[in-house]
Order: sequence, then structure tokens, then C-alpha cells
Amino acid sequence: MNRYPLWKNATVLIALVLGLLYTLPNFFGEAPAVQVASVKSTHKVDAKLLAQVEAALRTASIAPQGMVLDLNSVRVRLADTDTQLKARDAIERALNPVAADATYSVALNLVSDSPNWLNSINALPMYLGLDLRGGVHFLLQVDMKGALTKRLDSIGADLRSLMRDKNIRHGGISREGQTVAIRFREAETRDKARGVLADSQPDLELVDAQEGADLKLVATLKPVAQKRIQEFAVKQNITTLHNRINELGVAEPVIQQQGIDRIVVQLPGVQDTAKAKDILGRTATLEVRMVDDEASANPSVMDQAARGQPPPGTEYYVERGGRGLLVKKQVVLTGERLTDAQPGFDNQTQEPAVHLSLDSAGARIFKDVTRESVGKRMAILLIEKGKGEVVTAPVIRTEIGGGRVQISGRMSTVEAHDVALLLRAGSLAAPMEIIEERTVGPSLGAENIAKGFNSTMWGFIAIAVFMMSYYLLFGVVSVFALSANLLFLVALLSLLQATLTLPGIAAIALTLGMAIDANVLINERVREELRGGNSPQAAITAGYERAWATILDSNITTLIAGIALLIFGSGPVRGFAVVHCLGILTSIFSSVVVSRALINWIYGRRRKLEAVSIGQVWKPGV
Repeated sequence: MNRYPLWKNATVLIALVLGLLYTLPNFFGEAPAVQVASVKSTHKVDAKLLAQVEAALRTASIAPQGMVLDLNSVRVRLADTDTQLKARDAIERALNPVAADATYSVALNLVSDSPNWLNSINALPMYLGLDLRGGVHFLLQVDMKGALTKRLDSIGADLRSLMRDKNIRHGGISREGQTVAIRFREAETRDKARGVLADSQPDLELVDAQEGADLKLVATLKPVAQKRIQEFAVKQNITTLHNRINELGVAEPVIQQQGIDRIVVQLPGVQDTAKAKDILGRTATLEVRMVDDEASANPSVMDQAARGQPPPGTEYYVERGGRGLLVKKQVVLTGERLTDAQPGFDNQTQEPAVHLSLDSAGARIFKDVTRESVGKRMAILLIEKGKGEVVTAPVIRTEIGGGRVQISGRMSTVEAHDVALLLRAGSLAAPMEIIEERTVGPSLGAENIAKGFNSTMWGFIAIAVFMMSYYLLFGVVSVFALSANLLFLVALLSLLQATLTLPGIAAIALTLGMAIDANVLINERVREELRGGNSPQAAITAGYERAWATILDSNITTLIAGIALLIFGSGPVRGFAVVHCLGILTSIFSSVVVSRALINWIYGRRRKLEAVSIGQVWKPGV
């Protein structure tokens, strides 16, 4: 007789129940919401912020449908779009009294409207792409000249260190347009410097020049190096945008290169274009500068600096403790020299700290500066959106070598973690400007969803009608297995928090058509065994066992093609491949295991089975 052991039946039943649970959130839709996120590393998203948001809503007499606090944001679910706009304005006024210096990003968004008991078991709806959910689309132009300028500034700092190491006296190094000029007093010294630079800086093209009594060595980047720097700038900007947007909690953004110097950014679910620009613009980098200790100790100078009149060559900043500080404008080291940033603890005080690793050039510069500045203060600045903040300004006690630097002081464990994340995200390798922006409304996304749903539904109905009319009860079982396949696929996409796009809906429809092939193979194999004179019970056993090898072979070959699309594809092609590959895996389980469990439940307990309902079985020769 055909019977599954208890554990197999339990596995199928548990899989169906879990599939139903994790599919359910997709049927509740989304509700308008307001998302609050920090735009400054010094201000955290925590229970205190949640209380502030609640107080702001209470003052405005707005009753939220629900509030969620996660690592990156506070999300307030609201009843309708009118209430959403009112809540956004109320929270904005409460959290950002000075609009020009906003502390928090208050953006319109959409959140799942599923009940809390589903959220408690982490049953969440799958992400929807821009074409289904709506959102914002940006096309950004990368400033290639800016990338070269930034690289030349970095080369200038390297050359100063190199001249110092080689004990070559010079009259100053400065960037002049797209060149770096080194001044000398003697031709012999210039010739010596040219030889050193030719060995250590192969990307530079060196030309002799003269300005009055000064001899100059003018360095320009070779065309091959310029092209390489520009290509790297685009890739670095894409990586930085990915890191920043991911850390700010935007679900499944699309960030990809278009042409030589353009980047496409799509943020599904974000309705507020202005806030989306804030998200794109929020990048941070590290700058190491020396503190002007003499001026900082003068109260009258500090008073003038606080009123916006710092001494020449300095800038006024406020430390985390609230004290003013005058920092020299000359940048000793930038975040470009960072190779890693990890949170940790100070070995001596056990205070939270951020441990930085520098590249070889950065380690050499830092070693030289700390050796020459023992007893002086060094400011470590975090630059965000053009505004700097002094994270710490320690006194240099001894020379620091080895490329390992530590930031500590007045930091919590969470702050150390966030600063490390921010520094790892890096800065933009080149400036960018938005040359095209558009908003895809939720109504257009709803129309696409309706069309995709209808096409899949009618395709499923057509398959079901054919299978049930041609294979009768076995056809009904096949349709149930196909339904289970669809259930498993949607549940898996939701559990993995994959992004569903229009190509993904096409892949679901294709998966249904391909998945039913396995049941057709099984049903025809059972018919063949019955025509051969086997008993119904033996025919069922042989049909499933002998069809299995064919089903496996056909699905593996299709899976290989899907994996190729997944590896080499991008954008819509990759979205299609994800659903396609997952659909193949779920179809193998549903068409073989689930359908066999149901057939065993229907026929397996009958010892004397005379016939099965599988349609017309033609005998040989008839």
C-alpha cells in the first residue's frame, strides 16, 4: 500500500501551515506611514526618540495606528494620507525646530498593514519594486573633474611626505587647476626630485617650468591614470550610496551605473523626493587636523570665533562636550586613507572606541605628524553633508606607527558602532548632481499589481480546468500541488524579503506553467503502468518513482539557466532569475512530495483498490 511515514506527513502539513502564515502578510497591503531617521551620527534612534514622536503626535491630536522602533528608524503607521501629511508636519516641527540644521529625517513612507501577531513571528510581506510599489527615481551625474581634483589633492599630500622622507628641500607644493606644482630654488634639487617622483609616482607626467626666479616641476596625471580614476570614482560612489541607503533602512534600492558617468538610483516606497535627496546626500568622511592650541586658549579669540570670525587659517568647531575649539584648515589625513573601521574598546580605560586601519601612505603620514607634534592636540573630525563635527581631540602622547589609530572619548557603545559604520561607508569619490528625478505614484504601482495578478490568476485557472478535465481526481491533486507551489514560492519570497517586480510576476506565471509539467509526467507514468497491467497501487508507486528521475533532470537543466541569469544578469533580469530559481525548487517539492502525500491519503489505505480516477486509460492495441 502507498503510505507515507508519520514524519513525512507532518513535514508536508507543517510546510503548508508555515507557507500560509508567511504568505498572509502580502494580502493586507500597505498603510501610509511616517519614517523618522537620524541624519547625524551624534543623535540616535532610541526609546527617547520614540517618546518624542509620541508626544508630538499627542500634541497635534493625531492617533497613530501603530508605532515601530527598529535599529535605523521610528515608523508611525497612520489611517490615511491626510493624517500622514499632518503627522509628518507635526513631527518635523517637534524634532527639527531649525529647518536649516535638521537633526532627523522625517519622510513619508509605506509600511505593512498586517496584524501585530504576524509581525511578532517575523511574517512580513515581500518587498515590491519601484514599478509595483511606487517611489522615487534619480539620475545622477558624476563630476569627473571633481574626481581628478580630489585625487590631485591627495597626491599633493603624498608628495609632501615623500619630499620629507627623501630629504629634498622645496619651496612649496600646491595644486594649480588640474596640475600639482612643486617649487624649487635650484635646478639640481629639481632634477633629484624628478628622479624620485618617476620611481614612486608612475601615474604622473612631469614637466619643467619656471615662474620668475622659482623653478617648478609641474605634475599632471597621465590619460590612462585619469581614465582609471574616473572609473573608480563611479564605482566608489555606487558602493558608498549602497552602504548609506542600506544603513538608513531603505528596502532593496536599485543603484546601478548608466553610461560612463551616470548613476541610476531607485528607492521603492519613498514618496518624499526631498527626503530621498537627503538620504543620497548623507555621506561622511574622516578628516584629521591639528588643533590651534594657542588660539583655543585665548578667551577673546574664542568669543570672536564663536561669532563667526575665527583667526585666518582656522575653523571653529564645537566638541561633543560643548566646548569650542579652533582647528587648523590644513588637512593632515582624510578618510580616503582608511581601509577599515571597527567598533571596540580602549585597552586602558575600557571606554567604547572606534579602531581605524590606515593604508601604507596614511600610516606613514600619521607616523610623521605624530612624531613632530608630541604634546599637541589632534582633532579627528567627522564631515557629514558639508558640516564637520569634532569626534575627539586627544593630546598626542607619543609617536603612533603601524597604521592603527583609535578614536575614543565621550562615546557610548552604540555611538562607536554607528561611527564605524559611517566611516566604512566612506565618502563620495567625486561630487554628483541630480540631473533627472521623478516620482512613481502608488496608483501606477497598484495598476501594475492588478494586471500581474489577473494574468497569473487566469493562467492558473486555465491550467486547473485542463488538468481536472483530463486527469479527473489526479488532476485535482495536481492543481492542489500547484496551489501549494504558489503558496511556498510567495512565502519564501516574503521570508527572504526578496523584491518582487513586474519581471518577477512574469517569472511566477512561467513557474506555474513549468511546475505542472512534473505532475503531467507523473500522471502519464501512472497511466502507462496501468496500461501495462499493474495494479492501481503498484502503478501509483511505480509512476512516482520512475517519473522522479526525469523531473529532477529537467529541473536541474532549467535551474542551471536560472543561475546563469542570476550571476550575470542585473536589474529586472536578476529579479526574474531570483523568482525563477526559487520557483523551480518549490515546484520539485510540491509536485512530488505534496501531491504524493495527498494521493496516499486518498488511495493509500485501501487494500483492494480496483481503479483510480486518472481519466481514460487506453489498453495496448485498442
